[in-house]
Amino acid sequence: MSELAKAFDHGKAFIPFLTCGDPSLETTERLVIAMERAGADLIELGIPFSDPTAEGPVIQAANIRALSGHVTTDKIFAMVRSLRQKVKIPLVFMTYANVVFSYGSERFISTCRDIGVDGLILPDIPFEEKQEFDGFCRQYEVELISMIAPTSKERISRIAAEASGFVYCVSSLGVTGTRASITTDVAAMVELVKKAKEIPCAVGFGISTPEQAARMARCADGVIVGSAIVKLCAQYGEGCVPHVEKYVADMKKAIR
Repeated sequence: MSELAKAFDHGKAFIPFLTCGDPSLETTERLVIAMERAGADLIELGIPFSDPTAEGPVIQAANIRALSGHVTTDKIFAMVRSLRQKVKIPLVFMTYANVVFSYGSERFISTCRDIGVDGLILPDIPFEEKQEFDGFCRQYEVELISMIAPTSKERISRIAAEASGFVYCVSSLGVTGTRASITTDVAAMVELVKKAKEIPCAVGFGISTPEQAARMARCADGVIVGSAIVKLCAQYGEGCVPHVEKYVADMKKAIR
């Protein structure tokens, strides 16, 4: 069983997202340790990019803050290398194709393996164009996470059949950000995935409250939360760690 699959092996998985380097890489490292302690099952680490097309204003602003603080891919790799001596939790990078491509796809993906990153999410790569990255991911045993959206419809079973790690179900159209309500039929999306392949499904985009998380966990294997956590980082800066730790503990409790 892969490290990512293990995250779903003991009940519903809670998957928090952080933008690396917001407010600082030192704080990011402390946040990951605190999140593991609070019960997170898998953590998404965002590598900042100047044009994060899938992100709403909250995560866009975090990307700008991190880049203004001179965060680079190499500095993030060094932070994860240090983190891996302290945490066992599965880690995935979420970033954009240009970040990987400009670094050198093989060099980027082989470094992920070397530092203990288990998976990679590239929201701007359509399923039909994943080959350039997928070959290296298979070679270096880094799972390329597939995303499906409410508009994927008849493509869902094709995407699911080739998916690895888990399937990221996008619950809302548009960009990331908290939503007052989520109206997508997530259960129907999950059902289509499971018909094609027995693989965990985690739901993200728009989830911010324990009530929303509990509702989504009823029809999926895991819940992904980003903007609500990034907001806490923006609000409290270097002092955000205890606030985020409490939030993660509350969300994990809600989906148990």
